[in-house]
Amino acid sequence: MYEYRSLMKDDTSETQADILIIEDEEPIARLMVLHLRAAGFTTHCCYDGDSALAALRDGQWRLIILDRMIPGTGGMQVLRWLKKSTSRMHLPVLMVTALGMASERVQGLNEGADDYLPKPFEPDELVARARALLRRTRVQETGCTAEHSLRLDPEVPVIYDGQQKIEVRPLEYKLLQVLMDKPGKTRSRDYLLDHVWGRDVFVEARTVDVTVKRLRKALGKIGRKDCVETVRSMGYRYIVPES
Repeated sequence: MYEYRSLMKDDTSETQADILIIEDEEPIARLMVLHLRAAGFTTHCCYDGDSALAALRDGQWRLIILDRMIPGTGGMQVLRWLKKSTSRMHLPVLMVTALGMASERVQGLNEGADDYLPKPFEPDELVARARALLRRTRVQETGCTAEHSLRLDPEVPVIYDGQQKIEVRPLEYKLLQVLMDKPGKTRSRDYLLDHVWGRDVFVEARTVDVTVKRLRKALGKIGRKDCVETVRSMGYRYIVPES
């Protein structure tokens, strides 16, 4: 135990690390730290949900590895908080848990997790999935998927298009972020209500239409109004600009 704690004490501080590991089982946390550090990442560990929320509020992270079953604030609650936070919802989340049933994996993914790795896992697979999520996020943030993609500032509700930029309201920003997560995929009003406003907030479906209208008006200032397309009787989708 002393050897393990010494390793954790020498680990990178939470304000400098790449990856936040939220895992209450110390042997598993140690395994993650050893292999992720060997792969060139810096890490910081939290062993319960309450300390994890504090670290998420204070630190700058590139990836979250989250155990579903943790003391204090539960893993799913941490995930929901993260995805409701305008400045942090872009952070990729890899859920690692002993709950390997398909229904549990589906729930985690529906709540906003980007990938799911059941225990026990191979350390090489953990590292591979971490790298894949970081590559995917880097592409989304830099707009590298297309020459003329819009880019979202990860810290504040600002949208960039080349040298142009516009400030939008937090809900408009979050709405566009959810649509841009899967370009070309139609998202229903119910889906958008759940992922933008949250499952525990009651708002009318018309609220989505009003927010889309405001978002389009803002995008019109940089000539990108048509990026948010209406799919009749189904919902909305993001279309990558062609020029």
